[in-house]
Amino acid sequence: MQFLLLIYIDESLIQDVPAEEYDAMMRGCIQHADTLKAEGTLVASQQLEPVAQARTLRTRQAQVRITDGPFAETRELLAGFNLINASDHDEALRIAQGFPWSRYGSIEVRPVADFEAERRRVGA
Repeated sequence: MQFLLLIYIDESLIQDVPAEEYDAMMRGCIQHADTLKAEGTLVASQQLEPVAQARTLRTRQAQVRITDGPFAETRELLAGFNLINASDHDEALRIAQGFPWSRYGSIEVRPVADFEAERRRVGA
């Protein structure tokens, strides 16, 4: 099974981390990701640019609206993701615990749907 680990950060918590500590944490995170990738557990990972760079597109009643920033007002902002292989939700949660980001926000662990099954279902 594949799971998406969505990394949310509370910017007010992360901004208080001293630069040297943040850099050490990031190095550890990257090394952990490299190990998971070498094991075949980590499929893909990416850090996102700050939310100030985001644009949100919505179409309602055939009208397209584009707004600056994320759609939802929240303290925790989507900062990145890891796509992993895991045998079940429990293993995916264990893998998520290996990343430090839940101390500064949260990590949403969500199963990835079988898109090929959906493609077959709708005949696409």
